[in-house]
Amino acid sequence: MAGHSKWANIRHRKAAQDAKRGKVFTKLIRELVVAARAGGPIPDDNPRLRAAVDKALGANMKRDTIDKAIARGAGNAEGDNYDEIRYEGYAPGGVAVLVETMTDNRNRTVAEVRHCFSKRGGSLGTDGSVAYLFSRQGKIWVTSTDEDAVMELALEHGADDVELVEDAIEVSCDWTELLAVREALQLAGLSIASADVEMVPATQVELDAEAAEKVLAMIDALEDLDDVQNVYSNADFSQLEDA
Repeated sequence: MAGHSKWANIRHRKAAQDAKRGKVFTKLIRELVVAARAGGPIPDDNPRLRAAVDKALGANMKRDTIDKAIARGAGNAEGDNYDEIRYEGYAPGGVAVLVETMTDNRNRTVAEVRHCFSKRGGSLGTDGSVAYLFSRQGKIWVTSTDEDAVMELALEHGADDVELVEDAIEVSCDWTELLAVREALQLAGLSIASADVEMVPATQVELDAEAAEKVLAMIDALEDLDDVQNVYSNADFSQLEDA
């Protein structure tokens, strides 16, 4: 979908901006801590932790920093522990929004998230109010434009769909197959820009340019909160002009 393509470009641009601001390290460290606490400190036995380690290394995080975060999550080092909390709500135009957070202070986080929703013309909902509109999927971005070659390889190793988005290829798969599909692509010599588990909407809400800008402003504000890891919506951003 056109809106999907536009949103993909926006997300990649924001990821680069977050990296420049140093925010990405904070988010990665929290993910390492929580993944190690949930599934143990050995990446080979903990797929979530393995994915977090690979992502951290891809962001040029030092191995020592990664090991310290894993040790903290496994209870072998002092430091804050984080709870995973998901918030659900609506942005302007009836757009559904999922906010994934990791926090050491639930009261602070819910207050900040609620304020962000209300300030931007949205409303915080109850548990389950919009989550049913999303499904968990694996998303792999390959820095190639040879869609046919990537499609053949990806589908052979368990991917569900392959789509060319400007100068990169998006590979979709069952989230449990993310690491296997990514490894197959890497073994074939393909360059992987990113590999993540995302919440993908079943349908999108069409917006005019003005409404799309408002929703994007809300997402920006939510992602700027220190405790927020990821923000997902079912907005169609195709009416936005190319940045």
